[in-house]
Amino acid sequence: MTENQTRADNMNSEKLEAPRFEDGDTKLIAGLRGHYTNETMRDIPALWQRFAPYIGKIPGQVGHVAYGVCFPLSDGFDYLAGVEVLSATELPEAFNTVTMPVQRYAVFSHRGHISKLQDTCNAIEREWLPRSQYAFVHGLPGTPGFFERYGESFDPQVGAGDVEVWVPIK
Repeated sequence: MTENQTRADNMNSEKLEAPRFEDGDTKLIAGLRGHYTNETMRDIPALWQRFAPYIGKIPGQVGHVAYGVCFPLSDGFDYLAGVEVLSATELPEAFNTVTMPVQRYAVFSHRGHISKLQDTCNAIEREWLPRSQYAFVHGLPGTPGFFERYGESFDPQVGAGDVEVWVPIK
């Protein structure tokens, strides 16, 4: 690791607020899903652009919160841009669903522009987790891992607002 990378990691960890801890409940999340690698994850905003027109018009949608769910895989990860729904019936054909399990989470607020969300995720993984008493819960490949929660005050036009990263812990 270069000195600049170390300095950047330290700056990110200094900005990372202490998490709160939540017991997540079961949620059915529906939306569009794509496969990504570290090299192609910059294409995730395009998935959100395709999904955005559906928000607020999805049968059985619960509230106005959106979720970005990551599914770790051996060759990268899948990512689902979605919202909570009451059931999987009457969803658009292109939609995928996932049931989020009951799990204990460390919840981190992301401050700043959404383009810097990866910095928050890196600080959690590289700085907070190794120094904490917790471990990341790795489910089976293809099951939900951590997720992003975009609250009602998140403004996609500006790229800022209520954003949290929920990390499953044990």
